[in-house]
Amino acid sequence: MENRFGSYLRQVRERKGWSINRLAGAAGVSTSQISRIEHGLRGVPKPQTIAKIAQALSVPYEEMMNEAGYLHESPDSAPPEWATSRDKRDFKKMLEEDGELMFDGIPLDKEDKQRIKDVLTGLFWEAKYMNKRKS
Repeated sequence: MENRFGSYLRQVRERKGWSINRLAGAAGVSTSQISRIEHGLRGVPKPQTIAKIAQALSVPYEEMMNEAGYLHESPDSAPPEWATSRDKRDFKKMLEEDGELMFDGIPLDKEDKQRIKDVLTGLFWEAKYMNKRKS
């Protein structure tokens, strides 16, 4: 199993001088889950778990999401191998239904829109994958 994210997490934690127990307590995640992530015995955690860990370690969420493989360099990144033509069509439709994105009534600039699309890309493929595993 790929352990890139687990190795990254361990390096960040150790740089801070934190134990697994300390990180688990600060993030509200079980000690065993942190240990399994770091040792490659568990896959990449969900974005919600990554958000908790990032906040606890004072690491930018976007950086952790990128290390976890959720963010891609461009919105045209290749979809996962398991994606069907229907999955790809759904994804394209989601990105193309692109009304004006705003925050507090102010249109977002190109860079902020790209960040949102990158996060949506990761969440979309995670949801599709989880849905296929349930079937």
